[in-house]
Amino acid sequence: MSDWRIYRGAGLPHDGVRRLPDPPPWRDFAGAGAGDGDGNGDGGGDTARRLGVRRRLVENLHPRPEEVEAVNAALYLRRPLLVTGNPGTGKSTLAHAVAHELGLGRVLRWPVVSRTTLQDGLYHYDAIGRLQDVQLERAVASGTVERPPIGSYIRLGPLGTALLPSADGLPRALLVDELDKSDIDLPNDLLNVLEEGEFTIRELERAAEREPEAQVLTDDGTTATVRGGRVRCTVFPFIVLTSNGERDFPAALLRRCIQLELKPPGEKQLAAMVAAHLGEEALAEGGELVERFLRREPGRVVATDQLLNALYLTQRAAGAERITLNRLAEMLMRPLDRPG
Repeated sequence: MSDWRIYRGAGLPHDGVRRLPDPPPWRDFAGAGAGDGDGNGDGGGDTARRLGVRRRLVENLHPRPEEVEAVNAALYLRRPLLVTGNPGTGKSTLAHAVAHELGLGRVLRWPVVSRTTLQDGLYHYDAIGRLQDVQLERAVASGTVERPPIGSYIRLGPLGTALLPSADGLPRALLVDELDKSDIDLPNDLLNVLEEGEFTIRELERAAEREPEAQVLTDDGTTATVRGGRVRCTVFPFIVLTSNGERDFPAALLRRCIQLELKPPGEKQLAAMVAAHLGEEALAEGGELVERFLRREPGRVVATDQLLNALYLTQRAAGAERITLNRLAEMLMRPLDRPG
């Protein structure tokens, strides 16, 4: 049998790492899926990794009717889509799928943690950089150095960028990932911005008389013009808020959202997902693992990316002993809600 192991635990240095095969498509940061785009305006690498490099296979599989209906309701009503469900059910991927199909460009992503504030999503002001440049004031006064514009110290966050006026009349797609991990204030703090579709950059507002227009950096790495310190959308963005159900949200937020609970993928959806990422051959060869995933113990939480990881690795280690393959599959598909 061929030895699939790169690290052998023998303590002897070797160059076996050069034998590593290509990474799984969803972990390929340098290959075909990692560019800035593929010519279709779909946002490039992140979308390719989430939807699978074989996107046409994904496009052939229609999501459940309630999923399509909820997305359309959010689009028609210009409301955020609050997507709940177990880890690995495709909540984050939904934003990329919609943006890909509708040609909305790169998906802006705002990952939420316990320390995240509304300010993080709107904009960042480099106060320290501004303070350091105060020392230039004497030179400015003498006329030898030009004062840097205040906009050069501001960078819009994902939410702030999504609310910029649309140049092409299309909404931006914004993914607010794992909102349930935030502290208790963030969902309430979001209410006014989501309702009004605008926000104020205080630093620019104070300087508006001197600098009525400011060029600021966006989350896309480009620049945008902000007038009078106020950012107001002309087309409400397509916003997907995801939650793993770790906490409840206030009623005020829920009534402003279209709610969708994603169920685990069925047999056809799962087959299309595997084929999209790994190809039809992987689907045929990994039938036993797919069957094990579908027939897992009721109530056990196993994410689809765990199955994809198991399929990829067991196929690369195909020459190993059966007991090794079973052990790998068990390790990679361990239920997320089972300690240890």
